[in-house]
Amino acid sequence: MIVSTLKNVKLPNLYVRMLQRFASQANNPSPVDANKSLSEFRKVYVEFLPDPTVEFRNPIREKLERLDMLARRAHIDIPEFYVGSILAVTSSDPHSLGKTNRFVGICIKREGCGLRAKFILRNVIDHQGVEVLYEMYDPALQKIEVLRLEKRLDDELMYLRDALPEYSTFDINMEVEILPEGSPVPVNPLKVVLKPKPWLERWERQNLKGVEEFEVSPRDRERAEKVATPWLKYDLMKNYMKTIPEEEQSEIFNEIQAQLQQLELTRKKMKRKRSFVKPFKLG
Repeated sequence: MIVSTLKNVKLPNLYVRMLQRFASQANNPSPVDANKSLSEFRKVYVEFLPDPTVEFRNPIREKLERLDMLARRAHIDIPEFYVGSILAVTSSDPHSLGKTNRFVGICIKREGCGLRAKFILRNVIDHQGVEVLYEMYDPALQKIEVLRLEKRLDDELMYLRDALPEYSTFDINMEVEILPEGSPVPVNPLKVVLKPKPWLERWERQNLKGVEEFEVSPRDRERAEKVATPWLKYDLMKNYMKTIPEEEQSEIFNEIQAQLQQLELTRKKMKRKRSFVKPFKLG
């Protein structure tokens, strides 16, 4: 259907061939790989899912973006990581030709979808909190390393801005902590301690699991109870409008699973190749 829709649109031959291949795969869909269930694909490659807002949906644009994302992943290894993982990102310096910058920090937020996927890293350097916003598919990114793969209790860690510096301080020369292949991603149950007010946000109004209990004045507690909306979690229609239907998710991942599996196999081969050191004769 999409190929027929694009008959009057001039596209590069590469895009046309890839669209034709995807159309043939859609006519003969194959189930998602047994090694990775639909839920695992949804967590690892969350940026491949489109924006659920109806006003922003465009099937042709979304398919072309997925092609660009796969093409970008063929040039740079974008590993699996979550909010709470510690990353090291190497990017080219736009103000100095030929030079690169490497930043180490904890991922405190992931947002966006498609080519607009972003993530924020935070670290405390010289007693100063530093945050860097990276676009995941930015051509300026040269390398993304996962130094420690783990999850946290909350979906966002923006409260680290108001927490003690020790919870956001990481060595810039930190070594990679290897996680055994096939083992589940660990969840760090650490609960941080917030500094006294003033805060950047009203954390007492949010249901935070990764923060130690803190004192709240009766006035703030009363205001928090007034603006609380505990019934929204039971609003089925609102929750449905914020998600992509499972059938559509399965169709998207069936479309791109072959390319993602090939990229993952190539990444594993390169990893084994880098870890092998050829012996040499002494003397």
